[in-house]
Amino acid sequence: MRTSPAGRAPAPRAEQLGFTGMPERLFVCTPSKLGTYADCPRRYRFSYVDRPSPPKGPPWAHNSLGASVHTALKNWFALPPERRTRAALPALLKGTWVREGYRDEVQERAAYRRALEWLEGYVGGLDPAAEPVGVERVVAVKTAVLAFNGRADRIDARGGELAIVDYKTGRTGLDSDDARGSQALALYAYAAERVFRRPCRRVELHHLPSGTIAAHDHTQESLARQVSRAEDTARDILDAEKAVAAGADPDEAFPTTPGPMCGWCDFRRSCPAGVTDKEPWAGLDRSL
Repeated sequence: MRTSPAGRAPAPRAEQLGFTGMPERLFVCTPSKLGTYADCPRRYRFSYVDRPSPPKGPPWAHNSLGASVHTALKNWFALPPERRTRAALPALLKGTWVREGYRDEVQERAAYRRALEWLEGYVGGLDPAAEPVGVERVVAVKTAVLAFNGRADRIDARGGELAIVDYKTGRTGLDSDDARGSQALALYAYAAERVFRRPCRRVELHHLPSGTIAAHDHTQESLARQVSRAEDTARDILDAEKAVAAGADPDEAFPTTPGPMCGWCDFRRSCPAGVTDKEPWAGLDRSL
């Protein structure tokens, strides 16, 4: 059997019994799973196919920062409306703070102070009495190809319709094109509309460091195009997995796609592309 450069071969997959006229199995996925393959099939293989998976690099500080902010906001909305104040934020952020990836305690403290500033500025523009339809809410939907599920940061009621809200703590310069082109946001909207039986066409990227909102209003047709794209990706993944199960070279079925994002890949140390390693806190320059 052929092996990967890391010395691992994909674990054999159980074959389903086939019957004439039996429908193809649905591809179970999340936005992250689809996005991983679209970015790099080899990274998808390392993440979801190879067992055991190649070792990952150390945790990223910017991911720790983003996770801390997201969880603090989730817990802020879990408070009774009368307690949803800026004064509640320091304890919430401290209680959810993820410490991994920072260069040292000085850098970590600076990141904490900056994150608290972002949160205080953000909740200052929110109505504490407004109850979202969902916070960190899982929505799921099936199509002819997909069994999709994903966790939306927030789902708001806007009149008789819904809106998907996604928090961002990373790069600046987000605009309506980023919101329009986000497959994840479109799939959340598509699923939420079917779960709650209410129109959901608006998607928003809330960038906490800058206090800006990048928004887009989808149409039924544009959501359908994003779902179709996701289905095409799922078919490509299934074809690659079937090829490997039939004896194809895993490296050819799941090729690398070298690019600017390679340096941020968790599997960069196992990749044949020879990516230069980055320090775990390198992404903080973009966040802070």
